[in-house]
Amino acid sequence: MQLAQLRIIFECFIFVSMFRKYCVLLSALYATIILVPLVNAGTTTEIVDRTSLRVCADPNNLPFSNQQGEGFENKIAELLGEYLFLPVEYTWFPQSQGFVRATLRDYKCDIIMGISAAHELVLNTNPYYSSIFSLVYRKEIDKSFTSLADPELKKFSRIGLVAGTSPTNLMLKYGLIEQIAPYHLVVDTRVVSVGDQMINDILTKQLDAAILWGPIAGYHISQHDSELQLAPLVEDDSEELRVAFKITMGVRPGEVEWKRLINKFIKAKKSEIDAILEGYGVPVVNN
Repeated sequence: MQLAQLRIIFECFIFVSMFRKYCVLLSALYATIILVPLVNAGTTTEIVDRTSLRVCADPNNLPFSNQQGEGFENKIAELLGEYLFLPVEYTWFPQSQGFVRATLRDYKCDIIMGISAAHELVLNTNPYYSSIFSLVYRKEIDKSFTSLADPELKKFSRIGLVAGTSPTNLMLKYGLIEQIAPYHLVVDTRVVSVGDQMINDILTKQLDAAILWGPIAGYHISQHDSELQLAPLVEDDSEELRVAFKITMGVRPGEVEWKRLINKFIKAKKSEIDAILEGYGVPVVNN
């Protein structure tokens, strides 16, 4: 074979080798640019159902929610579903001990419509309302209250209080320990409604008054406005003894984009949300 022919064959071999090496490098670079972000995205995927709005809720816990869709959290969930163009579906579970773990954290649903700010098991959205513990009593007691420090309360023989709630410390502070009539904190709401029990005991004069969480108190006042009155404990809220609390929606920790989308909804639909809360008599405060 002539020297010129050998040179041509050798140069072709070098060219092919370089071209193959170039292709391998180009493929590797492409994988770095395109595939690595996909892997990273996969490791932080937010497991949220995009075919429906899956809500974690109590089946029998008015005024918040029930299976008939009569609670204000049901109404806000419907509003959110419309905003997202998604049908609303529920996972029902009594809102007592283990609620978050058995629903949201078990991936059976994607959002809790109402939960206290900074709850340790959820990622909280921005607050969409703040409410306050309130004193409920019969209208025949012709008196206005703004604080448990009012000496007139010393004349009451029995004041209903859910054991373990924050107003317990106020009762101790103001020397009302002898007047406390305790009610259970943790109950199966499918069987028992502590709010209903306490309101019934006020109406039947087994209690002189009761201290209830604002939304529960306001809801029952709206049903018995001719017989009962409401006194939000606005003068008792302080950094040391909180009785007013911010309420958020809760999503799973790590689902930041889902949280951001809910925050956009809360901002965009604030007036509609406020109207729903007002319709249920929720005493809203700024705190």
